[in-house]
Amino acid sequence: MTDLKPAGATTPRAGAADVTPPDSARAAEVTPPDSTVLRRGAYSWLLPRRSALAAAVLLPVVAVLIALAVMASSTGMSLSETLSGLLGTGDPGTVMIVRDFRLPRIFAGLLVGAALGIAGCLTQTLAGNRLATPDLVGVNDGATAAVVAAAAGSTTGMVGNWWLGPIGAVAAAAIVVLCAGGAGSAGYRVLVTGIGVSTFLGAVSDLIMSRENDNTAGGVFLWAVGSLNGRDWGVGTPLALVLLLLVPLALAVGHRLQLLRFDDDVAASLGVDLRRLRAGALALAVALAGTAVGVGGPIAFVALAAPILAQRLAGPTRVPITGSALTGAALIAAADALGRVAAPVELPVGVVTSVLGGPFLLWVLFRPDRATGKA
Repeated sequence: MTDLKPAGATTPRAGAADVTPPDSARAAEVTPPDSTVLRRGAYSWLLPRRSALAAAVLLPVVAVLIALAVMASSTGMSLSETLSGLLGTGDPGTVMIVRDFRLPRIFAGLLVGAALGIAGCLTQTLAGNRLATPDLVGVNDGATAAVVAAAAGSTTGMVGNWWLGPIGAVAAAAIVVLCAGGAGSAGYRVLVTGIGVSTFLGAVSDLIMSRENDNTAGGVFLWAVGSLNGRDWGVGTPLALVLLLLVPLALAVGHRLQLLRFDDDVAASLGVDLRRLRAGALALAVALAGTAVGVGGPIAFVALAAPILAQRLAGPTRVPITGSALTGAALIAAADALGRVAAPVELPVGVVTSVLGGPFLLWVLFRPDRATGKA
């Protein structure tokens, strides 16, 4: 009896190879060139090799800078005295300076730098502009104005509570978004509107300080240039809890923000709710920047520099959330240590970052973006 088969069908030749590619080959065809697929059972994870290498390099750098920040002293304390204070074997005054004053401010500074780095990364990615950071779009100035306003009428020169920073940041961000026509507006509209709002809020802060007594104005001014002086565990611990909540969300949002590199229509066809994604990313950036400013004051240029440096390390195809956090922490630790040894008197960390940030901003303006080719 003859087997029936459809017209045009052919019988496979003996010994012919199966041309269907195996699962590993099909995965290799769709895997980005800078990534490795890690599999365990039914689960798989896409490991970005370059980003992981950048994080592995940044971690020891941050550790070294922490050690330098612990040893840096504006009072002439020697290395042996610092070590004895750290170990608790020195005199009570030395132990108090190292453990109760220096370590808490370094801890708070690392968290502030990480928060500013992530916030800057999110805003730069949202606006598609390297200059669109919380420093320049009004968020930092909104947080500053809220904290400064709370200090009005004080006779002690103490600034308001740190949690006023996020409140002021949210108010400023709402004004910028409304004036720019929404969170999905073109980057230049957000940037220009933010500069205008930032200028107005900065004037409000100056007006408040100009009407206060010398004691209050002096204390508020020191904080308003960006300072970690007097930061203790009571401030650093709530900030750490906030970051524990927000950083995982930022990592998840950052993974989705990679799709914004495509056209909006392409991103929407991939199942991305662009309105919800942009709103969530902006809310996270505002919360992180506002909290950082409430704790450490408006420390300039960290939110600008950290994501750009992290992008150089991680490559143009990634949104470097982890790298921005580590770079921001490293910048704050370095600036804090430098401020305690670069002058006869201690320099606030915001002054150091401003001095170093000016040349960096010029470098950014005159060097094209490697991802877009634009300045």
